[in-house]
Formats: sequence, structure tokens, C-alpha cells
Amino acid sequence: MSTTQSDGGVGDGRDRSASERADVCVVGAGPAGGLVADRLASAGYDVVVLEAGPRFDASERLERMERAIRPTYHPHEVWEMGGDRDAYASSGEKGYPLNAARVKGVGGTTLHWQGMVFRLHEGDFEMRSRYGVSEDWPIAYDDLRPYYAAAESELGVAGTAGDNPFAPPRDEPYPMPGFPPSYSDSLFAEACDALDVTMHSVPNARNSEPYDDRAACQGYGTCKPVCPSGAKYDATVHVERAEREGARVVDRAPVQRLEHDRTGDAIEVAVYATPDGEEHRQEAREFVLAAGGVEIPRLLLLSASEQYPQGLANTSGLVGKYFHDHLFAGMGGTLDEPTRQNHVGFLTSESHEFYDDVTDDRGPFKLEFLNYAGPSPVEFALGGDSFGDDLLEELRGAYGNAIAMGGLAAQPPRKDNYVSLDSSTTDDHGNPVPDVHWSLGERARNTIRAANERQREILAELGVDVSWTVGPESTGPAFHHMGTTRMSGDPEAGVVDPQLRTHDLANCSIASSSTFVYGGALNPTLTIAALALKCADHVDERL
Repeated sequence: MSTTQSDGGVGDGRDRSASERADVCVVGAGPAGGLVADRLASAGYDVVVLEAGPRFDASERLERMERAIRPTYHPHEVWEMGGDRDAYASSGEKGYPLNAARVKGVGGTTLHWQGMVFRLHEGDFEMRSRYGVSEDWPIAYDDLRPYYAAAESELGVAGTAGDNPFAPPRDEPYPMPGFPPSYSDSLFAEACDALDVTMHSVPNARNSEPYDDRAACQGYGTCKPVCPSGAKYDATVHVERAEREGARVVDRAPVQRLEHDRTGDAIEVAVYATPDGEEHRQEAREFVLAAGGVEIPRLLLLSASEQYPQGLANTSGLVGKYFHDHLFAGMGGTLDEPTRQNHVGFLTSESHEFYDDVTDDRGPFKLEFLNYAGPSPVEFALGGDSFGDDLLEELRGAYGNAIAMGGLAAQPPRKDNYVSLDSSTTDDHGNPVPDVHWSLGERARNTIRAANERQREILAELGVDVSWTVGPESTGPAFHHMGTTRMSGDPEAGVVDPQLRTHDLANCSIASSSTFVYGGALNPTLTIAALALKCADHVDERL
């Protein structure tokens, strides 16, 4: 088909011009945007979703898996990240590698994620009340409890209820049975038993049996960065479901700015660009921002106006502030026996035994018993020069005795960690890029040290020859972007209210980890999904 004006110059025949005034405009087609769009389209509303990146053909996932395991490809090439579109800046104590684990496109970063899904602990919502640090959320665990259950059903979670004695209370079983412990989990279990450390299973958003018209896990082992079978949940599930319910999804349509009405009380238009250089104006009654913890504050800052000179929805001055992440703590080496690592691409066991042992100088952390230490047989073969019998001999001698532990440590939200605009660098549309100002802080370092100490005890008990450690100074982020449009009951203390609506704008909601007040030390996607469902309910009430 020839390239036309309406398809934005892509040549795929998809109409990228604006719709008539919609009931809801959702910005972002990741898990939050997909869930919001599905919920509201199913309720009969006219929904338009604007996504900055492309649609990825599901039939190409085997090819993308090959890109992931072949050393000739850069990791960014798996999901086509990089270039002017994804340019960013990083300042502060530590550089922040923003593009290392995000995906722009329909499905968002769930195309790349590992798939672990936890509910935050009750204490994570009450850090100021319980421990005198950070701030309390303006909602409690019980407020999200029904949404957590709904999110587990929507994503499809395999887990073992009651097996984790440190988890928050729940009333229902998981939708699917949990995955069994891996072989190396059994090795860790011996050491943990000797040290009285409790191991338990990990709930995963991947099918342990057929679920929601998707097959059970096929064991490719490349879950991060790509699941070829579709057994691991990604947001295309809900985006496509929303489309079947009548929602319209416009890809390759990065929103450039939001424009409000004369009074500054409501958004009127999302202005988005298409690849041909044209701009289009999407009108809607309600707007939901679901583009993640970096791009949402960036968009609000890019939408500054006479009424909002500091950025849209930024009367508090807190848009972009309180950026925080989870920090990685790890340790590993070799064992003098086979470990069978790197056959399983996801975690099957963890320990949250020390999670709630918060002190004056450190926060929560969890311990992970990794299943992917050392190169896999495929990576070993592709990375060397041997073939045939020589390769088999090398594999027998060098593969299979690596073993490692990981963990996530909490980083307390601090105002001096933030996302701003860097006007010295622009994207492919001439807009200032996001600048991530990031530093660790001593409390976070202490938390990582505590995690490393526990890891060292367990590996020593197991008899591991430790050869590497990721500790306080060498740590890196888990790429969980939280806190940049934080929730608050007081308009001066945050950006959105407990219903996820911005304090300043009556028809603008935010569904994202950017609304987190405190992210604890547990993977955030289930909480993102729960908040997205809560947000959709409140938008429905207003419509």
C-alpha cells in the first residue's frame, strides 16, 4: 500500500489521524494503559490510546529471542530502543542507564520484564507511622486488596497461597498453581535450613498451565528480554482485548504536549506527532497518563503554560521529584558440583524473612535465589570458537557449576532524586529529553550491605567459591521508576489524589508507579496493575 497522509507516513495503512472527541484518551499502551483501556472500553466508553512506539508482530518473537542470545546483537536491538527518539540525560552521583530495560511500543516494558508479581507489604504503605521514615501513602493495603486480587486474575498469576509466611494477608488462591522449585533451589534450601532462613515460592505472571487463551510456559529460558510463546503476560493481552471492545489504538504517536482549557481546570487536547512530521490533536473528556515514571513527568513538564509555568499539574512543584528505584544486591561464584543453572529464565524461590526488619538506618530488602547464573549452554556455544566434539567437551568442563543470589533493596524517596528536562539535548521531535538526577543515599547503601551480609552467610554455608559481589558502591537499578507524580491527600504534598486524579486538573488521572509514595523492595508491576484498575473505576464514576 502506498504511503498516505492519514497513516503518518508509515505505509502500513493504519489511520493515525485524530478521532472525534473521545470519552477517554489514554497515553501509553503498557500494562497500566492496557488495563485502563480494556476496563473502560468494556464499560462502553469511546477510548483512544496513544502509544509512542510501534506495534511489534508476535510472529517475530523467535527472531527477537535470537537477537537476545547472539553476542553480535546489542541488547537495545531486541526491542529496537535507542537513537534520538529515546535520548536521555543522566546527572547526579550515579549515571542512570535509562534505556537498558525499557521498551517503547504496544505492550511496553512488559515485553521485556521478568514477570515477578508481589503485593506490597502493609508496612510499605505506613513507613512514617511505623518506622518514622519517608511518608505514608494516603491509602492503606486494605484499600488495594480487592484490586490486587483482580490484577492477579487479569494478568494470570501462578503462585502458592500460604507458602510465604511474610506476605500480606490474602483471601483467595492464585489463579494458577505455582511453579515448582528449580534444582538449584534445592541446593540453596539445604544451606537455608542450616541457617534457619525461610525460603518460599515466587508468584509469577506466566502460565503454569493454559490460561486466558495462552499456552503454558514452554521453558525457552529467555523470559527477560523476550518470551517467544506468550506464556508470560505482557500488556498486548489487554490492549488487544480493549481493541476488540471498540478502543482505538494509535501507535507511533508520541504525545508532544497536553493543552488545557481557558481556566486551567481541565485538559482539552493531547497533541501527538506521527512519523511524517505532522501533529494531530486528540480531544477527550478524560485523560489517563500511563507512560511510566519517567515519560509522564517529562510530558507534564513539556506542557508548561501561562497558568502552569512550572509544568502541567505542578502547582505543588513536585512533578518529577522523589524519583526512586529498587537497588540490586548480588553475589555469586562456583560450586564444586553441578548446579544446573540457566535452564530456567525466572525465579522460583526467594526469602522475604528480613523484609520487615526495618531499622533506624536501613529499609526492607528481599533475597533472590537466582536460576540464571553463568552462561547458558546456548550462550556458551555462541560465544566461543569450538564446534562438534570439542564444544561438547568444553561444555562438560565449564558449564553448569555457577551459582548466585540476588536481591532488591529499598531506596527511600528523596526530593533531590528527580526527573527534569535537559534542554541541551533534544529528541527526534526537538523536545528536551528527560534528565534523571539519581544518587543512592546512605540508608540505601546500608540496606544493600545488610542484603549482602545475608547472601554471604548462605553462600558460605553452601560452600560457594564467591568470585563476584554487587554491593553498595557497585549496585545498579532494577529499572522500577517510582515516585515522580506521588500520591497525596494534601495537594501541596503530591501530584495525584487517592483516586489517582491530579490535584490541579479535574479530568487528568495518572496510572503508573510514578504515583507510588514508597515502593518498598518488591517488584512493582502488580501494584501498578492494581492502581490502574482503581484508576479506571474512578474515571468510570466521573463519566
